[in-house]
Amino acid sequence: MITDALKRFFAAESASGIVLAVATVAALLLSNSPWGIDYEAFRQLPGEVRIGNDALVLSKSLILWVNDLWMAVFFLLVGLEIKRELMVGELSTFRQALLPLGAAIGGMALPAGIYAAINWHDPVALRGWAIPAATDIAFALGILLLLGSRVPASLKVFLTAVAIIDDLGAIVVIAFFYTANLSWAMLASAGVGIAVLFALNRSGVKSVLPYLAVGTVIWLCVLKSGVHATLAGVVTAFAIPLRTEDDEAHSPLESLEHALHPWVAFAVLPMFAFANAGVVLQGLSPDTLTQTVPLGIAAGLVLGKAVGVFGASWLLAVTGAAELPDGANRWQFFGVCVLCGVGFTMSLFIGGLAFEGQDPAYETQVKLGVLGGSLVAGVLGTYILMRAERRGPARRRQQHLRESSFHPSKLQ
Repeated sequence: MITDALKRFFAAESASGIVLAVATVAALLLSNSPWGIDYEAFRQLPGEVRIGNDALVLSKSLILWVNDLWMAVFFLLVGLEIKRELMVGELSTFRQALLPLGAAIGGMALPAGIYAAINWHDPVALRGWAIPAATDIAFALGILLLLGSRVPASLKVFLTAVAIIDDLGAIVVIAFFYTANLSWAMLASAGVGIAVLFALNRSGVKSVLPYLAVGTVIWLCVLKSGVHATLAGVVTAFAIPLRTEDDEAHSPLESLEHALHPWVAFAVLPMFAFANAGVVLQGLSPDTLTQTVPLGIAAGLVLGKAVGVFGASWLLAVTGAAELPDGANRWQFFGVCVLCGVGFTMSLFIGGLAFEGQDPAYETQVKLGVLGGSLVAGVLGTYILMRAERRGPARRRQQHLRESSFHPSKLQ
């Protein structure tokens, strides 16, 4: 059963995928046009915030403001979605969570392993091992929206759950593997802020404003600590209560999630895509595309995601540990597994962290690998889903017999 909250989520994420695609194409066209210099100047526009008598000065270029501050709002929304799903959604029971959990683990481990195997000889390139491990829920659901009724609703729920767990995995990876030199004083200050958030939650504070105010302070502390500042958004989200004891009908978490969705879907993510997706194609040769970084990313997204998600799900199904989504045949399910290889937003974000301060050539290679791999996964997944839906009734019986060994009780 699909709840109203999930329906709203699908609508926002699907429409966001279309807007993301437009922003990405615009960035690519501008960066390879006579206005390429202006596009780069826009990315580097300076911005400064001064608090008090120069007590705190934050000076960054536009692209860093987008990646450090705007994406913190995105991670706040991701944290809200994860908490809701863990408490009352598709991940609230072990039985419900087991299939997408296993699929997400397989879909993160195998792409990372493929990338690492291809780049094992290069310690710098190896820093990008986590880039192909992420799924972009907005782009993937945008594709499913275009396919309409060809895709059973149960597969949309499955894809959403896998992508949310992927996001949680990406958060853990960023926290533990992509941090600069740590400032323990700033981390301690952030810890005090987290304690205040916990106190607000335990005290039953239902207004989101105190949580956001403390979260802003935590963001400042984390920004100066060496840990990526976007993680402050997740910490803040986890502290916001889902329900309040005196008014169980009102949900501070869901209210904030509903309010943030349009801003993230139609402002934050498109701006991130526009600022980060531009890559100059002039002068690139076939050798550039076959370098180990873009090759590892593309192979991880296209092959690793499809095989990892499908393979882990198959193992859980044949052992009886979990059940596959209702109303879907094998090829429809595999098509959605292939769509999990659309990595875009989180992959570009992790790529920026992985090669921060390295040769700028790595940035180009990351963009080529992410854009190319995501495009192939999106087109291939769409083709498989369209072919799977067009199979006529005359083939259904034969198809059922072939698929019965995969999971006889769940596949039609």
